[in-house]
Amino acid sequence: MGEKEEKQEIENEETNDIKEEIKDEKEKTNAEVKAEYEELNDRYKRILAEFENFKKRSQKEREGLYNLVLGDIILGMLPAIDNLENAVKAECKDESYKQGVELVEKQFKEFLKKHNVEEIPTVGETFDPGLHEAVSSVQDATKESQEIVQEFRKGYKIGSKVIRHSMVVVNQ
Repeated sequence: MGEKEEKQEIENEETNDIKEEIKDEKEKTNAEVKAEYEELNDRYKRILAEFENFKKRSQKEREGLYNLVLGDIILGMLPAIDNLENAVKAECKDESYKQGVELVEKQFKEFLKKHNVEEIPTVGETFDPGLHEAVSSVQDATKESQEIVQEFRKGYKIGSKVIRHSMVVVNQ
């Protein structure tokens, strides 16, 4: 082997070493870039999930606030609805007057239904302190224990939120 060939071989080794260093540096850079990408991607996914949770939480809060305000408005209207129901039950000689009162009562009931306000079931149901307010009790062997036997005042709820408890008589 000549001097030229030795020189060429040394240059080839140096070139290979340089190429190897460049390759190692590229792999290191690629690994760093990949790790940074993974970290940013993970942060993006977490922030996106937090944002989705925030939207859901905000929506729930808005609905809760809406139901709270609606419940307060309905609560103020309930005495008028009670009076209309009593007026419909009362005897009246003027049939057109009675029909007018019935029509107004029907409109109130439709308004309540439109806003998802439901009457709380009472007579024949089992007493539930979350829905009913017992104002009296009786003992009737033909009825089950804790069965509601009479309703004094209707109760109303929106979804699971009670606007006004039903006033009832409970069997002991």
